[in-house]
Amino acid sequence: MRLSVFGLGYVGCVSAACFAKEGHEVVGVDVNPTKVEIINDGRSPIVEPGMDELIAEVVAAGRLRATTAAKEAIESSDVSLVCVGTPSAPNGSLNLTYVKRVCEEIGAAIEGKSRPHTVVIRSTMLPGTIEGVVVPTLEIYSGKKVGRDIGICINPEFLREGSSLADFYSPPFTLIGADDEETARMVSRLYARIEAPLFVTSIKSAEMVKYACNCFHALKVSFANEIGNICKALGIDSHEVMEIFCRDTKLNLSPYYLKPGFAFGGSCLPKDLRAIMYKAKELDVEAPVLSAILPSNRLQVERAVEMVLRTGKKRIGVLGMSFKAGTDDLRESPMVALIETLIGKGLQLAIYDKDVSLARLFGANKEYIEREIPHISKLMRNDLKEVIDEAEVIVVGNRSPEFREIEKMRRDGQKIIDLVRLFEEKKSGDWYEGICW
Repeated sequence: MRLSVFGLGYVGCVSAACFAKEGHEVVGVDVNPTKVEIINDGRSPIVEPGMDELIAEVVAAGRLRATTAAKEAIESSDVSLVCVGTPSAPNGSLNLTYVKRVCEEIGAAIEGKSRPHTVVIRSTMLPGTIEGVVVPTLEIYSGKKVGRDIGICINPEFLREGSSLADFYSPPFTLIGADDEETARMVSRLYARIEAPLFVTSIKSAEMVKYACNCFHALKVSFANEIGNICKALGIDSHEVMEIFCRDTKLNLSPYYLKPGFAFGGSCLPKDLRAIMYKAKELDVEAPVLSAILPSNRLQVERAVEMVLRTGKKRIGVLGMSFKAGTDDLRESPMVALIETLIGKGLQLAIYDKDVSLARLFGANKEYIEREIPHISKLMRNDLKEVIDEAEVIVVGNRSPEFREIEKMRRDGQKIIDLVRLFEEKKSGDWYEGICW
């Protein structure tokens, strides 16, 4: 394929060299003539192990050259990769000056082309930026339409400085965000020889995946440092602790807890967070990440309350009372907090939870229910259909398999508020709303 790469900084330089190595004909574009000259001399403008040798090889083979002329690069390519910087503005927002400028140049150059052209964004940009900035700019300056004359997609990079060449050829996955199949197919061809899972999704989803990844990486560093600071104050080897922690790939380093949904509860997580925070205060160790977890969890309960109140309905059916299906454990269940708040707002509740109903008779929570929440136990029903029949709004609080039947049982005008992604297939319509989806 014939590629042009706009922006010969870290990402652009690595991308240009590696795609040339893969056999594509690549022209790099940068406003800095010094970078252009360095590449055309067969040298690397960035410091990265292996880059000098790689650029020397592909330049000598005639598969990579560089220029400052955007129009020339567009005319000699069919696909343009945008790899310019998106630095922070003083208020934290993204500075999109370079992206807009490049899109203006690409659009103006595309205006005179008779062949279709594809624009691939590799720069990191917030969800909605392609729709709100890139597409309008390309269309205004080219006089053409995205989706008809211009293909557009986002292809986020996952390159780490110091290991970028290895990362290019062995990424965790390749991600392509495109809203039309032809563009997705064309860009996928660039990665035909890269042995990694290939995910094709919508443009906005791909824009967001990049931020989810980077925010989680930042969170992991801060989490490890706070655990380390507490360990040091206690005379514990923090590296040994975290090395053992990382051996757990079933729960710790896994997808297990990384599913958006309702608040956590139960007998362990809230209690242990409070205990470690109390110990940190005793040790005079600041732990802002750990201390933000419980307040964040409470906000998710408040979010669910607001979803119910926004319906304007008074009769609410609640399915699931324990903090997860298959248990009668009500200790610090966020569903109990939600129920008590809704009662306090004057709503009429009917509650069904098969496991907790059994617990009322002989389970371990019998004493807890009678002592702590007798007012709630009076609202419980023994039949799922009875709750559905009474309710104007149905709130799903855990993933009990029997709750999947409610889609067939609901009547016109009833709304389902799903806190647990009960239906794996995405639902839509006025009758259904998920808390995080």
